[in-house]
Amino acid sequence: MDALLDLLNSRPLIDGEERDALDRQWARERGGDGSAAELELLRQARDLLRDVVRGDSSPVALRPLLDGVRQVPEVSADGLSWEVETPPHARLAVGAVLDWAALEKDLPGRLRACANDECQLFLLDRSRANRARWCSMAACGNREKARRHYQRNH
Repeated sequence: MDALLDLLNSRPLIDGEERDALDRQWARERGGDGSAAELELLRQARDLLRDVVRGDSSPVALRPLLDGVRQVPEVSADGLSWEVETPPHARLAVGAVLDWAALEKDLPGRLRACANDECQLFLLDRSRANRARWCSMAACGNREKARRHYQRNH
């Protein structure tokens, strides 16, 4: 799940300017090869997943990322498990889509965009009350609270 959040948050706003953190090193640190094909697919997956999580697109938009992907049963002494078969350059992107699907099934509505309109990051709400609004209380949360306080008093 952390890899999915890392992917969604790989295009942050820094000093009002959008930065793309997806590069060869990013992919290699997460077990990829950093090839141009892998990075292109990761960017496509990131953009599609961002639109789906924000509610701007239907999950059906993710279908092209799963073309040619198969799950194959593996039986061992430990029991049954499922292995995902996908081209090597698509492994990270497919993994992100599968992580999103698992989150939607197990923790629906917990993955969402930060409530700060000036932020492009996402959060995974792990709180019991499911009321987290900001990617970071220290950054976006405090800024938003200070902004509202200023507006009330001025």
